[in-house]
Amino acid sequence: MTDAAFPHRLGIDLGGTKIEALLLAPDDTILLRHRTASPAAEGYEAVLAALHGLIIETALLVPPGCPYTIGIGIPGSLDAVTGLVRNANSTCLRGHPLKGDLQQLLGKPVGVRNDADCFALAECRRGAGRGYGVVFGVIMGTGCGGGLCLDGLVREGPHRIAGEWGHLSVDPEGLPCYCGNRGCVETKISGSGVERDFLTRYGRKLKVEEIVAGARGGDGECREAFDRFLDDFGRCLGGLISVIDPDAVVLGGGLSGIHELYTIGVDRVRQYAFHDDLRTPILKNELGDSAGVFGAAWSGC
Repeated sequence: MTDAAFPHRLGIDLGGTKIEALLLAPDDTILLRHRTASPAAEGYEAVLAALHGLIIETALLVPPGCPYTIGIGIPGSLDAVTGLVRNANSTCLRGHPLKGDLQQLLGKPVGVRNDADCFALAECRRGAGRGYGVVFGVIMGTGCGGGLCLDGLVREGPHRIAGEWGHLSVDPEGLPCYCGNRGCVETKISGSGVERDFLTRYGRKLKVEEIVAGARGGDGECREAFDRFLDDFGRCLGGLISVIDPDAVVLGGGLSGIHELYTIGVDRVRQYAFHDDLRTPILKNELGDSAGVFGAAWSGC
């Protein structure tokens, strides 16, 4: 085998508030992990400059003459025809040729993949999804996304939106979503969706963590909202399991730490899935918020 068969892997996880870099040796040993604040609020050019600088800085640790790949996870996807970013929660990225701009700056190929796909890939290779054939990875955080892995490989689809369940409309009378539809999964079971629904119904502005704590502490409105969240989780995930019938579901994102999802939530999934003996395990992630950057590194080119 040549050295080129075993490259170093450089991964970047681009988020709305932070950017994380990872450098893996050919045997997947971690050589560097570094986080810095994301300049997404400053616009596209600032993000592009930050990514370029971080890649150059990280690549300095690759031994001279050794090949390396670059992969980036973004909160959106690339249009398969135009190469422009679309559907990004970090709105400054939308309509820009991020992949092309970076490749021009670096003079080197760059792989760009949706962050939920990166999460699913990482959990399949190194986390809770190991050993399962068909895995659906769920990110429940500020937004709600999903990725689908088949035998350890990400399935993107011709539109590169496979697994993008966050914008499946499940309630036509629900709250409007930024995508233009109403009652999307994201408006129901993401952190921002739960908070907005609570404010609309009760006129109180609480963070999702406060709503959960209030429900556990006996606050009546918080208990109502939390029960509705768990029921929406069951309906949304139960329907998805009925369509895909995955071997496992792995939950990620900030809300994945809510322990009731794995008890009451699973009971609600069982109620809504089209099967009277649900056998699909619903698992908590093992890599935490680092999953995305591992998946990005393994998606490089």
